[in-house]
Amino acid sequence: MKEKKSYSLSLANKKDFNNINEWVYQTLRTSIMCGEIRPGVALTIRGLAEKLDVSSMPVREALRRLASESAVDITDSRRVVVPLISPDKFKELFSLRILLETHAAELALPYISGSHIEELKALDEAVDASYSDGNIVSGSLANQAFHRYIYKQNPVQVCMPMIESLWLQLGPFARVALSKIEKYYEYDRHKEAIDAIQQRDAFALRRAIEADIRDGLSVFKNIDKIYQDLKSS
Repeated sequence: MKEKKSYSLSLANKKDFNNINEWVYQTLRTSIMCGEIRPGVALTIRGLAEKLDVSSMPVREALRRLASESAVDITDSRRVVVPLISPDKFKELFSLRILLETHAAELALPYISGSHIEELKALDEAVDASYSDGNIVSGSLANQAFHRYIYKQNPVQVCMPMIESLWLQLGPFARVALSKIEKYYEYDRHKEAIDAIQQRDAFALRRAIEADIRDGLSVFKNIDKIYQDLKSS
């Protein structure tokens, strides 16, 4: 079966991986997380292998892993699709983001140094530049990089896999919703988060992260209509 709708892939740098299996997995994972593949688009192992110029084996293994993370659904007929989540589930996933990410930020705070703060400022500038240019994919990846950089400073990594699982499920639907709005964010909550880190204020950091996530949800004003349009397409 051929893919009926086109999609793009955000190719990971092969030099960053020890084997082709991990490269294929991370490429597909990132492409889903930033919404390069729309909800409901049917995929095939052969089609993905051709796009990536690899054999079917690493693609099959990557899809199996992604299915275990709820990033794709694989039916009995071997049809692979990025699932379309309901508006209620979309909001619930955002609520879980707030719980996990505020917790992860607070735990990471004691490990964030001055050099980390400079990197966060650079990452925030990349977010602003991408959205100013109207590049939703680049903006989404830069935004995730900013949040990931904070949370990963905690040497005990428990939250990050769960957080990325939420990003995976939200990414495709969020990309469609973002493509239908003109203005993304009124306030730069990232700068608020950086200020809180500089002041070593855990409460202010939690508040900034929560406000950032809530702002993200607030820009999706027509979730129900977008869901119905995708469902009928």
